[in-house]
Amino acid sequence: MHIRVYYKDTDCGGIVYHSRYLDFCEMARSDLFFQRGMKPYVGECHFALKNIKCDFVSVAKLGDLLTVSTKIKKLKNASFVVEHEIRRDETLIFTMEATLLFLCKGGKIAKIPPNYREFLEEFC
Repeated sequence: MHIRVYYKDTDCGGIVYHSRYLDFCEMARSDLFFQRGMKPYVGECHFALKNIKCDFVSVAKLGDLLTVSTKIKKLKNASFVVEHEIRRDETLIFTMEATLLFLCKGGKIAKIPPNYREFLEEFC
């Protein structure tokens, strides 16, 4: 997914706020579903972030065109680990590894539905 850095994404020096990198990754992850006509939730069940590990390698600036890549590193019955990389051209800017759980009503952990598992397996 390509994302342009706008003024709202930056501080007064034109450098991207650290929290915006998480937003960019979330947008890219959700967009995978949207591109297939799917939604990142099923009824009252959804994927929820359990933990993240981030590495801020370099900086992105106002006007940059960034590419966010998404790869599933591990897929379990009720969770998956995803890796995102954000690059400007070939320069690595940011990496993130996140674990997401599939939760249903009341916050109960549930098995990922078969059609969603098949979809996620395509990114392994």
